Amino acid sequence: MKKIYTCCFFLATLYNYAQTEIDGIMMEKNNLCFGAVYQHSSFDEYWEGTLLRENLNIGTVSAQSISVMGNYGITNKLNAIFSIPYIKTEATGGTLQGQKGFQDLSLSLKYLTFEKTIKKFDFSAYLVGSFSIPASKYCADFLPLSIGNQSKTASLRVMTDIQHGKIYSTISGTFINRSNIFIERNAYYTNEYHYTNEVFMPNVMTYNLRLGYRTKTLIADVFYDNWITQKGGFDITRNNMPFPSNTMNVSKTGIYAKYTFKKIKGLSVLGTYSNTLTGRNIGKSTAINGGFFYVLDFTTKKENKDEK
Repeated sequence: MKKIYTCCFFLATLYNYAQTEIDGIMMEKNNLCFGAVYQHSSFDEYWEGTLLRENLNIGTVSAQSISVMGNYGITNKLNAIFSIPYIKTEATGGTLQGQKGFQDLSLSLKYLTFEKTIKKFDFSAYLVGSFSIPASKYCADFLPLSIGNQSKTASLRVMTDIQHGKIYSTISGTFINRSNIFIERNAYYTNEYHYTNEVFMPNVMTYNLRLGYRTKTLIADVFYDNWITQKGGFDITRNNMPFPSNTMNVSKTGIYAKYTFKKIKGLSVLGTYSNTLTGRNIGKSTAINGGFFYVLDFTTKKENKDEK
């Protein structure tokens, strides 16, 4: 097993998820890693369907967030992960007021299903089951300034990791099931009129690829993310506001680095930069984040002696 302390997190363009869900490293038994990440993202162009455009009525839309996160090693092969972000949005143009508040609480279980070394290549496979629930009564029907969509989600991620020496690659795919939501109006229009306040939320598939360098003190990689809305979504109509059940597709790339201090055991810092490549009904955003994490070892002295 890769015995590297890791508790690093990455904020997706649409929703937040912990990076320990998408890396090939496990927290050891009885170790708790906790910390916080600050992120800033912004865009002044967005895709209205497939048309990339600007809108001076909203100017530049930005979001700032602080996420509190943790990862606990139940066993060496089973980790429990949580995160909750506080988000603030704003726009430089027009009269729309931004929102702020806690978004969604997410909880995950990550299980190491397979691990084997073949000719100096370390192979491992993982399953990650997650669910999330809204952590506050924020307004979902106020895009692009909403902080979330009020949908409860359940997801399953399948992931493989290959490492040779200090070079590694991680590939994963996730299916996200999203519950319907209820908005504060009695009718709305998608491709047709709906005389109800219940909104069908299409499910999502995501794909992630990482290629990088990994040691006990330094992890650095380049990554590619792809978020694809499944059947049931629709495009933003011309000069209209986005809607929670729009088809929201996005691909992006970025760089990530985490450094673990040698002289301060358990302390690490990280940073990420990402840029949107292509999209549909979503902002062409750039994002940067940074944070710190600390590992607490709750293993008793007796257990340590037994292991020896």
